[in-house]
Amino acid sequence: MSTALVLDPVFARHPTGAGHPERPERITAIEAALETAGLIARCMEVQPHPVAERWLLSNHSEEYLSRLARACEMGLPYIDSPDSTIGEDSLQVAQLAAGSAVEVVRRVLQGEARNGFAALRPPGHHAEYDCSLGFCLLNNVAIAARYALAEHGLSRIFIFDWDVHHGNGTQHSFESMSEVFYCSMHAHPATLFPGTGFAEERGQGKGEGYTLNLPLLPGTSGEEAERLLVKHVLPAIASYRPELILLSAGFDAHIADPIGNQRFSTETFVQFTKRILEAAEGSAGGRVVSLLEGGYDLPALAECVSAHVTTLVDC
Repeated sequence: MSTALVLDPVFARHPTGAGHPERPERITAIEAALETAGLIARCMEVQPHPVAERWLLSNHSEEYLSRLARACEMGLPYIDSPDSTIGEDSLQVAQLAAGSAVEVVRRVLQGEARNGFAALRPPGHHAEYDCSLGFCLLNNVAIAARYALAEHGLSRIFIFDWDVHHGNGTQHSFESMSEVFYCSMHAHPATLFPGTGFAEERGQGKGEGYTLNLPLLPGTSGEEAERLLVKHVLPAIASYRPELILLSAGFDAHIADPIGNQRFSTETFVQFTKRILEAAEGSAGGRVVSLLEGGYDLPALAECVSAHVTTLVDC
């Protein structure tokens, strides 16, 4: 079986305006890097899929979705926050991103692909139940997890979010549930957006103990991050025994990133990927689906994604 890959120019149609870090060129840079490395030919290409309304409503309020649709139709420059810029096509593109995440999960769970990566825009992990936040309109990874739980009968999904920013939306989606374990390694909330993700945030009610936040001080090296991965993330996976691992794969902790504050190298993300793939060989049967989140220095992003997909393909 091969690696399922979503990579399509449609995701460049979400406009963000001049000077915005989450720009359409992110997709073209990734495509050029994967083509140069010969990776596209080695993957199972998956065409973008629109998301079914039931999966949107599984994680977002009807009021928010209606408000987002109206904002795009009216030509408003952003919704909820100036960071969350939108254009006429933004909701359609966001729906394709969420639907593509669901489709890759479907292919992996049905055994058509070994693992998968989706280069999606807009990213998703900041999107809340009833509002947009931080470049994100729809929470791609949360919607994909909801789909896997409901449609495939899974009872244990592990989400590892290594974006430099805490995935507030994803945590809030699942913090009262035991069926999804949310683990995030991110810049300390006191130093970087969105100000959530303190270590003491461990979930609540039935979800208590199924949230693990690993905040990093500014300038944390990739080597130190790898030690934390081995000390905390891998034991959590082994103890939880997930049936599927989802990655919120942001590459903005790279030392070259203009809005991050960490010192990860490209090799850091390679090691993260290898370790997670190894951990997934147990209860998850190797099933790993990776969804693009952040990463705003184009050369670093392209290099990191190429290395990440190479690792997925060669596993």
